[in-house]
Amino acid sequence: MAVAFWCLLVVVLMPPTFAAIAKATAEGRYNNRSPREFLEHQSGLSRRADWAQRNSFEILPAFIAGVFAAIAAGVDEQWLARLSLIFVATRILYGICYLKDWAAARSLCWFSGFFCCLGLLVMAALAAA
Repeated sequence: MAVAFWCLLVVVLMPPTFAAIAKATAEGRYNNRSPREFLEHQSGLSRRADWAQRNSFEILPAFIAGVFAAIAAGVDEQWLARLSLIFVATRILYGICYLKDWAAARSLCWFSGFFCCLGLLVMAALAAA
């Protein structure tokens, strides 16, 4: 379980990492009074980093649910660790692809990570049956 918990930590740190990249590469002076409006007016790398941040927040509940459902159902620890590590790897690659504007590769990484979450949930459901 320790591996999955470390993976959760990494995944939780991804959105603020992408937010920092978005702000650091932004044009103009960052406006902390309206950060979303400021980032919505950005382009290029800053805009893509903001989008990666948003998507990282969006996928987070699915991964958290998958990890804790798998733990609660008693899914084999090796499978839990493998899928958690694969998820983290795909999300790191996803972020790189987003920043580099590699749309097709980014989609492949997104689906790979999403299937890891589904795998954890399906294994939890089967283990609980």
